[in-house]
Amino acid sequence: MPVLNDEVPDEGDYDASRRRGEFDNITPDDFIRGSGAGNPPGWLDAFDIDHIRHQLPIVYVEIVPVRTDEFGRIAKVGTLLRVGDDGAIERTLITGRVLFHESLREAVARNISKDLGDIALPMFPVSLQPFTVAEFFPTPGVSEFYDPRQHAVALCYVVPIAGDCKPQDETLDVEWVSAEDAVRPDFISQLSNGHGTVLRRALAWASLG
Repeated sequence: MPVLNDEVPDEGDYDASRRRGEFDNITPDDFIRGSGAGNPPGWLDAFDIDHIRHQLPIVYVEIVPVRTDEFGRIAKVGTLLRVGDDGAIERTLITGRVLFHESLREAVARNISKDLGDIALPMFPVSLQPFTVAEFFPTPGVSEFYDPRQHAVALCYVVPIAGDCKPQDETLDVEWVSAEDAVRPDFISQLSNGHGTVLRRALAWASLG
């Protein structure tokens, strides 16, 4: 790590043992598809991530995938179907944490690829600006956003998808509904723990809500 003003890090300091230039040869592809060893750089095992989750907030990205028409207007909205912790099928959005030394753009691309497959072909804008920030707390009732595992700060994006989607990882299916159906309260209510609020804000940001 860089040393400022002749300050030498102690052994217990974060990153003190990391050799210089460790990420010099890392490319965005390594983050999106892994480095060949199965997981991208900065990945933590279950014990380490569980420990960190009890120590500090974790930065996440949350993505609302959409299909657009020839004028760039949202025609369909995608949601994911997964098996929840209680064994029931739940509806949710694309979410995932930002890894160490990973840009937000790379994090969005990696998490889309993880859930929708490598040929989803997300269409990124020149300036990647979140439409909202959702702060999830591990204590119910602190805010409308709840995550029992951790305190997470999620930067939320709407990303058009141009390619074919093949559910990956823990995703059972990707369901596309019309923009008109996506704004219905009964549909939004199917996304729990605040993800429905993220979807509602996304549609309002796109002048659909």
